[in-house]
Amino acid sequence: MEKPTHIAEQFSAGNRVVQVREFGNGNINDTYLVILEAQTENKFVLQRINTHVFQHPQRIMQNMRVFTEHVHRRVREEGLSWKTPRVMAARDGSDFLIDEENGFWRAISFIQDSQSYDTLKDLNHAREVGYALGMFQKLISDLPIESLADTLEGFHITPRYLQQYDNARLRNGAHDSAEVRYGMKFVEERRAFAHTLEKAGLPLRPIHGDPKVNNVMIHNETGRAISLVDLDTVKPGLVHYDIGDCLRSGCNPLGEDAPDWEAVRFDPELGSAILEGYLTEAAAFLTEKDFAHIFDAIRLIAFELGLRFFTDHLAGDIYFKVKYPGHNLHRALVQFKLTESIEAHEAELQNIIGRLVALEK
Repeated sequence: MEKPTHIAEQFSAGNRVVQVREFGNGNINDTYLVILEAQTENKFVLQRINTHVFQHPQRIMQNMRVFTEHVHRRVREEGLSWKTPRVMAARDGSDFLIDEENGFWRAISFIQDSQSYDTLKDLNHAREVGYALGMFQKLISDLPIESLADTLEGFHITPRYLQQYDNARLRNGAHDSAEVRYGMKFVEERRAFAHTLEKAGLPLRPIHGDPKVNNVMIHNETGRAISLVDLDTVKPGLVHYDIGDCLRSGCNPLGEDAPDWEAVRFDPELGSAILEGYLTEAAAFLTEKDFAHIFDAIRLIAFELGLRFFTDHLAGDIYFKVKYPGHNLHRALVQFKLTESIEAHEAELQNIIGRLVALEK
């Protein structure tokens, strides 16, 4: 931890760094929790941005300045108990640091008295996760998309991922395992569906981009959601990407690394609770057309992530971090099985969506 500790000292505002440890289980950036010897705000999050993925990291910092200022203003004006991470300055006053190996580092404040969870604990937790996404989207719903840079071009554009998959499939000859053949068959059967959201004529809005369960901070005492973190992918997009990703993440109780991928199932009860919490805040700015494509989003984003994991496996694991050979293939099979379960619950989910939308009108 010598290098992360040295970098942390550049953002510590003169406080002694007590400890630096790896933090979270993100698949892209290197993330550390820094403990300081300080009376207040004795923690912050330090990250080395993966510049292979985020090729213009300065755009991330530009967006964070724009939307955090916007959210702080709205929270203050409306008297809301909502927290947004703050960008921390380095010793030279800049909001990022580039090391001698051209590594891009930044520090953001830690949301105190809270924690996140990798899976949903119960239905109340599910409602809070949905509420958090709805609140976040509501707070940035009036932020002009022209003020946000595109930090990750093509992100959540499923047809592009399908093209990347086709390219990787043609270049890679290791198609002899039963799991790979299953994955290829699965993709082919859903090829036409990949274009659903892009052809729906939905409006671009500011989105979070990665609202997984473990990015929602829950207050330790109240059990209420108080923040949505991991803000690198805030950018213009479809709110449906967020809706789909939130339910994809929350409604698979076995998690993204489920040991037995064939046992993975979508839990519609958890899905109902997430949507209930979400619509308490989001119903005010969603349109009839938005409501009509909620199920499509739930199905598509699970399929999309499976497609991305599968493509990375075929390409040689060049995008997502892996812990063992075949990890991305296993992840892909988990998402494909989840997609299959979502499809089996279509009628039930459509009924749930219709009921909740009617209640909020």
